[in-house]
Amino acid sequence: MIRKHLGFALNLAALGLFFPGVLLTMFSFNMEMMVNLGASDLTSSLIDKELSIATSIQELWEDDRVLVASLIFAFSVCIPLLKTLLVSIAYFVKHAGLEKKLLGLVAAIGKWSMADVFVVAIFLAVMSTNHADTSTNEQFTVFGFSIALDISSQTLSAIGDGFYYFTGYCLLSLLATQLSLSASKQATQKLQKIDMANITN
Repeated sequence: MIRKHLGFALNLAALGLFFPGVLLTMFSFNMEMMVNLGASDLTSSLIDKELSIATSIQELWEDDRVLVASLIFAFSVCIPLLKTLLVSIAYFVKHAGLEKKLLGLVAAIGKWSMADVFVVAIFLAVMSTNHADTSTNEQFTVFGFSIALDISSQTLSAIGDGFYYFTGYCLLSLLATQLSLSASKQATQKLQKIDMANITN
């Protein structure tokens, strides 16, 4: 019984982390170009973005990448919410058979929950571009004067709060589901033992 209550409590805690994880900035991405011409320096920001899962879905949708946007929305928003809803219903259901079926459904779609982790992995892959610098040096002559032109770019990325919230949601959700399934199996075994004892008597 303790496992059941703990599983439900962790499920609610995971839900509390889910919404900030989807809405807050997952990572920031900045690309700058620096041009050095003699004694003059020019710096221009080529890309300066802060992306969350929600804004990523929106941008993909607006760019007509409907399939990718739909997949991320389904795997990162719809399925997690469906799992939370099913686990919550299973907690309040008094019928052991129905509870078992609901948690069985959660276990069946649980394989898709790896998509949550996949989304985090994608963002981590993007983070690997951090401090990727490129530099080009050119020499050319104008009216007999030799001029050095240095062009360099720097890519910087940083993890946002949304990353930590969403990672916390993934871990708590998996733990909550496992505890709920374990509690259900334990309850089923107890009922089977009681039934066997009644049959024997």
